[in-house]
Amino acid sequence: MAGGASVDEQTGLSQSASAEQDTGSIPCTSCGKPGKLQCPKCLELQLPKPASVFCSQECFKTAWAEHKKCHKVTNAWMYVTSRGQKRSAKMPQCDWTGPLRPDLVGPTRQVPESIPKPDYALDGMPYSEVQSRQQNTVPIRNAKDIAGIRAACKLARQILDKAHAAVKPGVTTDEIDQVVHEATILAGAYPSPLNYFHFPKSVCTSVNEVICHGIPDKRPLEDGDIVNVDVTAYYKGYHGDLNETYVVGQVDDASKKLIKAAHDCLQKAMAEVKPGAKFRDVGDIISQHAQQQGFSVVRSYCGHGIGDLFHCAPSIPHYSRNKAKGIMREGMTFSIEPMINAGVWKDTHWPDEWTCTTKDGRRSAQFEHTLLVTATGCEALTKRLPSSPPLWWEAEQQAAPTPSAQL
Repeated sequence: MAGGASVDEQTGLSQSASAEQDTGSIPCTSCGKPGKLQCPKCLELQLPKPASVFCSQECFKTAWAEHKKCHKVTNAWMYVTSRGQKRSAKMPQCDWTGPLRPDLVGPTRQVPESIPKPDYALDGMPYSEVQSRQQNTVPIRNAKDIAGIRAACKLARQILDKAHAAVKPGVTTDEIDQVVHEATILAGAYPSPLNYFHFPKSVCTSVNEVICHGIPDKRPLEDGDIVNVDVTAYYKGYHGDLNETYVVGQVDDASKKLIKAAHDCLQKAMAEVKPGAKFRDVGDIISQHAQQQGFSVVRSYCGHGIGDLFHCAPSIPHYSRNKAKGIMREGMTFSIEPMINAGVWKDTHWPDEWTCTTKDGRRSAQFEHTLLVTATGCEALTKRLPSSPPLWWEAEQQAAPTPSAQL
């Protein structure tokens, strides 16, 4: 029907795709007579019946030129394809590496006109980022830039904490996206992932074997899952970026060990950030700890510069013996975000061309901070707050009984 199919093709499908009992007593959309057939494209998009029922093939053909317009804008839940630019009513075929499967993805959430937006919010292309000199030269941020990035990072932290508080069995990742989206626009900010190279949602939610860039969907989180939530907020001209991995209900010890190892890899790397340190050394530090814990480090994605652009120089690989050039200088801002796998380091992608999963289907965990290089080390601009919900080991420590005082 849509996409250039002829009316004759549509009507043939309409007749086979619908039955009289499905339309009940709903009148024909075109002439008002009792409806007998339903438009197959409307059926596929799960559009309301009152707008898609016709009394005959002839009435459907007559109304087609006007009726097809309702297929352009829809609140349908569908599967994402083509890197976010297309939708499908059927789950795409794939050699899935683990037990997780994509679910239906809801409509893109809207951002009020009054909120300042990055250039890609319009058509999905970050022209200013692609064309910027910052892709080749690492900028030294001035006081104004640092204040702006710090404010965006603090807001992003507060938003992530709201998302963390929502994580529990039965909650869908789309509902987490709603929490993030609403908290972001309420603060007068734009959710940076939304429409970035056509990404369809406001946050990345990566469950179990998904390494990164998971698209929020209709699947409820299950007891025993782990989920990474990656938040970036664009606030007053600057981006703030961070992520954390959480347990969902009661999680096995192996998964908890993986999460803690990813967290500690980031902490150990941050401890070595200072003026004069080499970007390439970050990967050695992360890999050493990951391997000591029996895990591997993803090589396809790296830390990145951030500020007025979502992604820019430097690129900071997380694996050992990498070829990254350059040294850290005071005033640089960038993320470090190691992705740690329980099995092999290799990855693959789902048909949506965003969701990156482990090659062997085993689980993956990640943590990220936006960092500012200071005179003596670094400042985590996205640091956890006293009000931040506890991570799994912090929650267990808080729940542990206090030893009785000895008499």
